[in-house]
Amino acid sequence: MKTDNELYKIYELLQKVKVNDDNVNEIKKVNVLIEEKEYKEALEILTGLTERKKEKKKNDEEDSSQNEEKIENIDINDNLEKNKNENNTEINKNKGPLNNQNEEETEEGFIYPKQLKNDELERIYIGMLLNDPKLISKFYILHSESYFENSELLEIYKGILFTEGEKYAPAIAKKDFNFGKITLEINDLKELLKNETQKKVFNCEKIYLELKKLLILRKSYLGTPIKTIQSKIVDIVNYKLYDKMSEEEVKGAINQVTVTDKFKQSVLNEDLTNFLLKGDNNLTNGLELPFPILTSVFKGIRRGETMAFAMPSNSGKSRFTINLASYLAFVHKKKVLIISNEMSEEKMKLCLITTILNNSAFQNLHGQFIKKSEGELLQFNFRPDDEKNVEVDENGFVLKKEGETQKQFAKRLSECSTEFNKTILVTDWVKKQINNSIYFSNITDHTNDELKKSIMNYYYKEDIHYVFYDTLKTDTENIGNAEEIKKTTTILSNLAQNFELFIGATLQLTESSTLPINLTINDLAVSRTVKEVLDTLCLIKQINRENYGDYEYSLNEVDTKFFDIEKFKDPDVRYYACVVDKNRAGAKPKVLFRINLAYNHWEELGYLKLKHVE
Repeated sequence: MKTDNELYKIYELLQKVKVNDDNVNEIKKVNVLIEEKEYKEALEILTGLTERKKEKKKNDEEDSSQNEEKIENIDINDNLEKNKNENNTEINKNKGPLNNQNEEETEEGFIYPKQLKNDELERIYIGMLLNDPKLISKFYILHSESYFENSELLEIYKGILFTEGEKYAPAIAKKDFNFGKITLEINDLKELLKNETQKKVFNCEKIYLELKKLLILRKSYLGTPIKTIQSKIVDIVNYKLYDKMSEEEVKGAINQVTVTDKFKQSVLNEDLTNFLLKGDNNLTNGLELPFPILTSVFKGIRRGETMAFAMPSNSGKSRFTINLASYLAFVHKKKVLIISNEMSEEKMKLCLITTILNNSAFQNLHGQFIKKSEGELLQFNFRPDDEKNVEVDENGFVLKKEGETQKQFAKRLSECSTEFNKTILVTDWVKKQINNSIYFSNITDHTNDELKKSIMNYYYKEDIHYVFYDTLKTDTENIGNAEEIKKTTTILSNLAQNFELFIGATLQLTESSTLPINLTINDLAVSRTVKEVLDTLCLIKQINRENYGDYEYSLNEVDTKFFDIEKFKDPDVRYYACVVDKNRAGAKPKVLFRINLAYNHWEELGYLKLKHVE
């Protein structure tokens, strides 16, 4: 019992004494005395060291009370163990099987999964050093790498650094380590390890390399809180050529799995039968557009792809964007983000109301069948149910009274105009669609990095997978350099692929003399190389009214029945040729649209062609 008490006191004092140049020889002597079981003399030396330390502290305080320092002797390795335990606690909060099916759940009381545990390897390494301390000169473990699973083996290793192998261990090996703990159990374990390895022959370099690789993996495992990456780090030990990997190659493998975790990886020839039979994948489950022909040729709007529509200035790029975004949001019930450097929030809201009021796809949802132009909405023009009871203008719209506030006028309209009430019912209906909202971000001056961050912010915050960018231009750092737009498009394409987003964008067409049906990539106002990055590209241009007679369209791409383009008196009714210039999904037809921008109504009529001239 007396011996146990002396050992306990020695252990306590060793934790309070930090090894330095002044006491290193005395600490060495203490270790020798412990080895010789001369505990009383060892205790006396340590007691003297602690008394000397107290005296020094007292003198320092008297010399300079202004600069008082409290000297704390904290064993760095205790901190290391503490951090490991904290990591273990954090890991155990979400305890469960790792993502790899071949990996087992981390065992109770351990901070590493089974694949990163190798007690025998640690014991052999420590036994080798105990039997031949000279090996520490070459085969040492740095403090930053000392992720031993067995804490007693770590204490023995620290003891070797400052006792048995003290004169052989280089300074870098000792850096940040303190003297190891000494207990009866640790001394017994030292003797056991010596005996286990004394008469055996080991390949020292191989043992050292395998342990170093394991310690590196453990360090990375604990330092990475993301379970998917932890799983991939653990799986490195299962690499077919892991035994041949060097320490640096293991570090490289860790970096590779960390950096490329965001990339999709698979074995292509796995599970092909289920892939074919299931038929539910991004190639087949695209969302339909409000245009049957384009839906057919593009296989719908598909996440993971980029789609661009190019039009000349003032042709309705932003209105076309609103039309598509509204269809995704309210028909398909998807959250949508519109990023615009063209139209303001107010203009976008007005266009949205116009779109939802006048298109049958939305009328069938909100139940209000009404026709109101954007101009009428902007001017707050509504017709009364009975003109006899209210004063109206020459167009039949209720007049606002002199001195009447907007609030008072709206209240009066609600009492006399069904048209007004239907409009409010629609806007109230839109407000309730909170689970499939259209989010808007107006960014006039931005860099590519800011554009990327804006998209990713909405992706993470709102779980948005459908994005429209109106209009795709070079960032502020490269204004005037048309070729730079390819970089912006590449960034968008990478985001679409890596995060399974659909990103639609509008582009600018030049004001050229090219016939709408003959548009090519050369008519783009920006770099032609942008086409290389996009999955689909449509070139859209208005057909001049005087040229209507040169065109005809059919309901099928190969058909015998053709229709002439009908002329309307309404100047807002236009016809657009849409040339599918790129389509990774297949066909590239030329399609005819009838447009009424006053109501933001876009109707796909059929396949467009020039009339055959005899």
